[in-house]
Amino acid sequence: MKDLILKPRMSEKAYQQSTTSNVYVFVVPVDANKMTIKKAVEAQFDVSVTKVRTVIQSGKAVSSRHRRARPIKVNRADIKKAYVTLKAGDSITIFESEEENSNKKKAKTKKSEKAETK
Repeated sequence: MKDLILKPRMSEKAYQQSTTSNVYVFVVPVDANKMTIKKAVEAQFDVSVTKVRTVIQSGKAVSSRHRRARPIKVNRADIKKAYVTLKAGDSITIFESEEENSNKKKAKTKKSEKAETK
């Protein structure tokens, strides 16, 4: 099941769900079902999955112009999101690198603020 491509959804809502309720959000292929998603997450991240919820987000209608031509109405592709709930105690390290970067930036700004006040 490692051949199923799981892209973590990086958003504020996804981050909040991962920290508070142990739910992780992945963008998966539209033809994937809940069992294949569960097996893929368990195989790739070595965790226990208790629940999988899926939603298909319809593609947005957009208009584009190409070199002064008339606007063309097109639809973006549909995407499928999987909300994966893990067993208590399990976690996936998706946002840790982002947290480390933000903590380093905060530490640098605090040091620069202290230097300016002296």
